[in-house]
Amino acid sequence: MATLSQVPHLLRAARGEKVDRPPVWMMRQAGRYMKVYRDLRDKYPSFRERSENPDLAIEISLQPFRAFQPDGVILFSDILTPLPGMGIPFDIVESRGPIIDPPIRSMEQIEQLHALDPETSLPFIRTILQTLRQEVGNQATVLGFVGAPWTLAAYAIEGKSSKDYAVIKRMAFSAPQILHAFLEKLADAIAIYVRYQIDCGAQVVQMFDSWAGQLSPQDYDVFALPYQQRVFRQVKATHPDTPLILYINGSAGILERMAQSGADIVSVDWTVDMADARRRLGSEVGVQGNMDPCALFGSQDFIRDRIFDTVRKAGNHRHIFNLGHGVLPSTPEENVAFFFETAKQLDKLLAMPV
Repeated sequence: MATLSQVPHLLRAARGEKVDRPPVWMMRQAGRYMKVYRDLRDKYPSFRERSENPDLAIEISLQPFRAFQPDGVILFSDILTPLPGMGIPFDIVESRGPIIDPPIRSMEQIEQLHALDPETSLPFIRTILQTLRQEVGNQATVLGFVGAPWTLAAYAIEGKSSKDYAVIKRMAFSAPQILHAFLEKLADAIAIYVRYQIDCGAQVVQMFDSWAGQLSPQDYDVFALPYQQRVFRQVKATHPDTPLILYINGSAGILERMAQSGADIVSVDWTVDMADARRRLGSEVGVQGNMDPCALFGSQDFIRDRIFDTVRKAGNHRHIFNLGHGVLPSTPEENVAFFFETAKQLDKLLAMPV
């Protein structure tokens, strides 16, 4: 049985165990703000090659670990990665984002989709996650991640990113039976994918429902929440001890609903004061976040003050320190380094008088 020192810091916090300081990682921590990543991207311009070639994905996943020693190392991938395994091809075009052509618009298309077999369609995921576990050992927790049913459906039905999500909302409000059939298939595939990531080495998995914040609370209850629950319920049935995180961008109006999803930890964006988030979510739900990514453009004193403010409001129980969204591409690397250095000294700094 692993001793306490052998269990990574973030994993202990995610399980609700006592830790000396909040663990810290950053969403999108592997990526465009790092020169080493941009250099590699110039050499390998295809995003899918970078994320599906094990050697490249492992290297990219480890770049911020080598540079900053975060408590979490997240799989470099994309939320759309499992879709081709269901029969939905996609591409990612630099500066334009994901493209799905043809988009999913009919019941006939949905009926032609097939169950996900990740061992066949996503074998690179096993190689990447197993290698990451070997590389980081007990120094960090390896995180997997997936997209949520509503968000994957939004991409697949719109065919691309959207500002108003009018196409999927039109389907939701005029032909809901088609959308529900699609969401059910997506939820079951995502549950399979989460379990596969855990079996391959992921110790914590975060689900991104990036576009659920575009729904009204009453529509979130119909088209997002039940399918988040469907995924988490299936995963917990087979992997009850693996902590699960839920993130939604623009979630201020639905925080309490997120806590009903079955996630162990709710990742909070920066539009909610962390003290309010703690009060609204209750003591049984862990929290992650939630510093504004733009705070990393401030001075070191400003960054330090924001870190202290967030952590003091969250308290040192079941809190994973993070940004409220992904680190921005133009963020200075030296400020990212300072962010991690400060956060990893919090056990000493928080003991000092204010």
